[in-house]
Amino acid sequence: MAAVATCGTCTGSPGSTVAAASKNNVTSFQRRGPRASGSDSGYSRLVSIAGTRPSVRNGQLLVSTGLPALDQLLGGGLAVGTVLLIEEDKYNIYSPLLFKYFLAEGIVNGHTLLVASAKEDPADILQELPAPLLDDNCKKEFDEDVHNHKTPESNIKMKIAWRYQLLPKMEAGPVSSSRFGHYYDLSKRIPQELIEASKWHRFFLPEKISSTFNVEPCSLTHGYKRLLQFIQNIIYEEGFDGSNPQKKQKNILRIGIQSLGSPLWGDDICCTENCDNSHSLTKFLYILRGLLRASLSACIITMPTHLIQNKAIIARVTNLSDIVVGLESFIGSERETNPLYKDYHGLIHIRQIPRLNNLICDVSDVKDLAFKLKRKLFTIERLHLPPDLSDTVSRSGKQDLAESAKLLGPGCGMMAGGEKHLDF
Repeated sequence: MAAVATCGTCTGSPGSTVAAASKNNVTSFQRRGPRASGSDSGYSRLVSIAGTRPSVRNGQLLVSTGLPALDQLLGGGLAVGTVLLIEEDKYNIYSPLLFKYFLAEGIVNGHTLLVASAKEDPADILQELPAPLLDDNCKKEFDEDVHNHKTPESNIKMKIAWRYQLLPKMEAGPVSSSRFGHYYDLSKRIPQELIEASKWHRFFLPEKISSTFNVEPCSLTHGYKRLLQFIQNIIYEEGFDGSNPQKKQKNILRIGIQSLGSPLWGDDICCTENCDNSHSLTKFLYILRGLLRASLSACIITMPTHLIQNKAIIARVTNLSDIVVGLESFIGSERETNPLYKDYHGLIHIRQIPRLNNLICDVSDVKDLAFKLKRKLFTIERLHLPPDLSDTVSRSGKQDLAESAKLLGPGCGMMAGGEKHLDF
């Protein structure tokens, strides 16, 4: 009788197989994973969901935000059960694009959508989603768009400092080997057939308002309360919570909430510093995050944080969010006409990334990020400021360059700052 090797303990990663084969090629151990039951583990079931993948860092299930460059900055994607907060730019021009990318990615992957808004009808929002680039024309469309907005290679090497070439490059174009996350053409709208084939739920606040409803003191506003009830019903009734398993193949619920905290939601945090409902928004986020943690869902929220008068509320909102991304547009500022920033439309700030499986809040060390809106694509790139020796930079421009280098950190424009000593 052939001897079979055994092992008393297994310290491998979740889903790893430790076994030895006998003559009949039968293993002594079955594949194991978190919450395993028999031969079918929870890990294997989660991986089978379309449009998801496990994180290489902690095994957390991830979905794409619809923007591969943003996925890269967040550690591979948006973790299921988390909240992504988008701080809207001043004129709310670019933040809706990230919102639409997230929803379009859900439609392409067959995920269930829940779209909530107090301003626009969710049905109209879906009609404005960008068209996916799913075929062989994806690479062609990207190369064409880059070629129309590309500076000659010789000029780039002359203008960019040598230290920039040592930094890791951002993923900007389609990668043929990657099937997680898609690219979209902003000049075209998503086909109507994809919208009709998808499953989505709409929450339009003006249709939910009742004139006979009385808000109790120190409670949630009417809009927040109705939205929480709506989200809770969808999660429980369609089996996204796990207590009532989905009968068919498991799926992901993508929740998109537009301009939360604005006066249209019945909140006054954007109107006065000493508002009556100062804790209403934080209570909403606290309850929402509890719902998400115990369900197969991911949420993206856009919020006009630049209008919130009380900075303490912004701090509480940040702490109750898992990921915080801020957009700073150059429109209406001095940087719009400054030649230093002529190749960009704004800055993107990764203020907070998820604190999964740890007790501290991680902060991204990448501070030199900018975005630009091309004809077909919204791209995130590393901000490259011209060196101090450039003839095209005036004296005032050099001063702005030095100030920008201090704000952006050591990875960008260090040569222009003129610093000779290091501070420890």
